[in-house]
This record gives sequence, structure tokens and C-alpha cells, in this order.
Amino acid sequence: MSGSSFLWFTTRGAGALSLLLLSAVVALGLLGAVGGKNPRWPRFLLTLLHRNLALLALVFLAIHIVTAVIDPFTSLGWGAAVVPWASHYRTLWVGIGVLSLYLGVAVISTSLLRRWISYRAWRFVHWSTYAVWPLALIHSLGAGSDTRFLWMDIIYTVCCGAVLVFFLVRLARRRANAPDPLPEAPQGPPSWTRLEGRR
Repeated sequence: MSGSSFLWFTTRGAGALSLLLLSAVVALGLLGAVGGKNPRWPRFLLTLLHRNLALLALVFLAIHIVTAVIDPFTSLGWGAAVVPWASHYRTLWVGIGVLSLYLGVAVISTSLLRRWISYRAWRFVHWSTYAVWPLALIHSLGAGSDTRFLWMDIIYTVCCGAVLVFFLVRLARRRANAPDPLPEAPQGPPSWTRLEGRR
């Protein structure tokens, strides 16, 4: 296997693993938001797994970026890896990937610094996770040269299916736990009735 082929497989493999891990992170985040207590799976274990998978996704993402930059086939250069839409290779799709990278780094950084920042600031940044995942998916679909392969179709199906299922579960639980609407205030008798009563 030539060096270029090795870099191609490494870049695609690391990118696919990053997408799988990111999908798992989003799914676990949705699962944690559902709430509820399970003695077999305490909440702190869910939080720990959620955080560690996010860090692991960042590691594979770094491998994906480095191998893509040094791959002579794309010749991206470091500028394309850090400046959105600066790439000459599939400019739109690579730019979306860079944007997803920045959002993901912001989410992970604020999570690691959680004890030193306000909950409101952390929550605001953490909501961008729901933008990171679709941007990463769009980047993979547009920039990846392996989208024609069955194994990537399986990965896309698994990722989209997992996130969709947990999103629907969260939506259903939220609706089930929604407070009942307040009953309408009883209206007083018509004015003519009160007038009749005074006679």
C-alpha cells in the first residue's frame, strides 16, 4: 500500500469514526435529557461516558484533519483546515466541516471548564451540539469521496437512525411530562342575572 493510499484510508476511517462517536455523544445527550433514574445505570456513568466519547471523537477528528492536510491528493494545507471556506478542494463542504470543528471544540472546552463558567453560558454553548452533528454529517456527505461505498451508507444510516430515535424518545417524554393546561377561570353570571337578583 502506497503512502497516499494509507493516508486516504486513515483520513476516511478517522472521519467515519468521528461521525459515529459524535452521533453516540448526541444520542447520549438526548438520553440524559430524558431524565429518569435507573439503579443499573446511574446518571454519573451516563455523564462520564458522554464526556469520554466526546473526547475520543475529538482525537479521531484530529487524526482526520492532520491526515487530510498532509494527503498529497487533496493538498489542503493548514489554512484550509482552520479557515472556513479557504480550501480549493470541495470548498463548500470542507468549509462546513471547519465550522463544525469550531463549534465542537467550543462545546468540549466549555464542558471541561464547567466549574469555572456560569451555567447559563455553558448551556448556551452546549446547545450548539445540535448544530455540530448535522454540519458534520453534511460535511461527510459532500466532502467524502467514499460516499458511494456501502459501508459508508451503513454508517450514515446508523448515525441518523440513532439520533432520530433518541430525539423522538425525548420528544415523547417531554410531551408526556408536560403539565396539564390550567382550567379556565369560571365566568360570573351574566350581568342581567345579577340585575334580576337585585329586584
